[in-house]
Amino acid sequence: MSYIDPTMRDMLDTFVHETETMLEQLDEILLESERAGSLSEDHIGGIFRITHTIKGSAAMMGIDGVSNLSHAVEDVFYILRNYPSKLDLVFDTIFDLVFQTSDFLKKELEKLQDQGLDYVPDDPSELIDKLRLQAAILSGESPADRTEDAPGEKAQDGGTETPARYKLHIFFNDDVQMENIRAFMLLSQLQGCCDYLSSDPENPESDPSLSEEIAKNGFIIYCNPLSSIDEVRQTIESSLNVKSYEIVDLLEHSEDEKEGEHAEGQANADLPSASQTAAAQKSSPKNNKQSLISVNQAKLDQLMDLVGEIVTAESMVGSNPDLRGLKLDNFTKSFRELRKLTNELQDIVMSMRMVPLQTTFHKMDRLVRDISKKLSKKAELVSVGGDTEVDKTINDAMVDPFMHMIRNSMDHGIESPEERLAAGKPEVGRITLSARNVGGEIVIEITDDGRGLDAEKILEKAERNGLLTKPISAYTDKEAFTLIMAPGFSTSTEVTEFSGRGVGMDVVRKNVEQIGGTISISSVKGQGTTFTIKIPLTLAIVNGMNISVGKTIFTLPIASISQSFKVNDPKQILRNTNGTEMILIRGECYPIVRLNHYFGIPDGAEDITEGILIQVNNNDSKACIFADELIGEFQVVVKPFPIFFSKYDLKRRGLSGCSILGDGTISLILDSNNLICEL
Repeated sequence: MSYIDPTMRDMLDTFVHETETMLEQLDEILLESERAGSLSEDHIGGIFRITHTIKGSAAMMGIDGVSNLSHAVEDVFYILRNYPSKLDLVFDTIFDLVFQTSDFLKKELEKLQDQGLDYVPDDPSELIDKLRLQAAILSGESPADRTEDAPGEKAQDGGTETPARYKLHIFFNDDVQMENIRAFMLLSQLQGCCDYLSSDPENPESDPSLSEEIAKNGFIIYCNPLSSIDEVRQTIESSLNVKSYEIVDLLEHSEDEKEGEHAEGQANADLPSASQTAAAQKSSPKNNKQSLISVNQAKLDQLMDLVGEIVTAESMVGSNPDLRGLKLDNFTKSFRELRKLTNELQDIVMSMRMVPLQTTFHKMDRLVRDISKKLSKKAELVSVGGDTEVDKTINDAMVDPFMHMIRNSMDHGIESPEERLAAGKPEVGRITLSARNVGGEIVIEITDDGRGLDAEKILEKAERNGLLTKPISAYTDKEAFTLIMAPGFSTSTEVTEFSGRGVGMDVVRKNVEQIGGTISISSVKGQGTTFTIKIPLTLAIVNGMNISVGKTIFTLPIASISQSFKVNDPKQILRNTNGTEMILIRGECYPIVRLNHYFGIPDGAEDITEGILIQVNNNDSKACIFADELIGEFQVVVKPFPIFFSKYDLKRRGLSGCSILGDGTISLILDSNNLICEL
């Protein structure tokens, strides 16, 4: 038998998404408050509202463990909300307990996503007992005296100790569905700004059949605001799916007054009549309110694939050989309009997939906090550029690399407080996580002010592990730092729960390269280390330069090209001691990659003066690619190689994927970063 009611299947994704969002907000509040050394009334109210909402949503879904645990946190913060001066009684323990609660709830959400209706819950009883103990301490009673109902529920369920001053009449959007749940969620949001709440109908979440009644007659709430009715009004207007609302001041209106004296959604002294209100609702139902909708990422992926196919099909139409030499003015005009619309569609779909890095940065903030406590170190995370947006797929893929690099910075880089003071550094270490948009890619840097990397020790360890390909004396510091990303390499002298297992940085590099990115390391001994990651904005469609080598077409991303030029004199070509071809450009020598030799293409140009050189960049490295000719700039849809090609490690050989051109031929997409690394 399924733990989750099968009738709630459609609600499961929404519940998981909304709860994840609230838990992220909870972590942000806790981290900010812990750093400040206090919990403001706003933050206490915020935690109360979040846990109250999660409790109700989980109860609606029938997930009792999540509901009961959230209820236990809600009890604690209900007391703190009414008696904030009691915070000192539990300050030393409450942050760890709520963080543990957040972690437990996140794990339950992961299980819900993985197991669906077959979800098997874990038991939160131990955490609930600890939280009840905190509530008992705050209220001066034993845990056994605690009731099962949250203190705030008594008022909401119709208690009369505080008379309601306002009556709210809420109407939800047409055909929004599950109006009873919308009503319950609105009640939960108002809980934080009212000390009295009741509703008609009562407990809407408990009876799905109430949806029809609420859709027809609206939902009535009686409330007494903590401060002013304006806060209630703002809460209603920020709530999703509210079509219109009326507010009645019960103290100013007698029972026999007509409803035409209601105040509808505004604080004007001259209140409109009911007929004016109805007309206003029909003509302008809250036009300024933003409407949001959650969409499954799989649907966005499918939409992006379809747009890619449209781009390819459009290119095929424009490049159709049957049209060559024909004067088709009307066709050309229509095709230009089609291209314009296709570009707009592509831009919109790509923007839909873009998400800010801020959420991922916040997760790293929590990681630094936890590791600091476990390693008895003091460190803070400073994030810069969290509003920088990347493709959702790339954002998700970067979480694990970020976590591992932060762990490395905390474990290997940041010293103990005693070491830092002895070295003349501040007691609290600093890790800076920054992001910025440069050209067609995102540059992310993770910098710590720790002990830095020791090139000599790295080389000694690499030599013992048989990783060196030349004498130690021939390695520069930058080359030595790169060795820590070799498989099985670790500088840790002992295994901890954070690092030292011999795997890690090589996985980081592979994960970054899988999304078309690169990673480099710079470090100064005694001062700190910086990891620099460059990743593309999106993986789906890129602006590329098509080049030909014999009958083979390659696509080179525009972002990696510095310039292109022809060589008129073969004497400009120099030869290195190992026979590598070089060319001198403005006083600097650059190696030349002949694509026909590199990929074994027999019909490519051999005479350097007959082809063209394209200068490409890879972090601090540069090279020139030799091809037959430039075909032109195109937008290409990136297609991954079939899975059976993975054994050939094409990425390492300098190929990141392929694309279908307008004439139906296949173009291989060059990865200039790995192409240069292979030199």
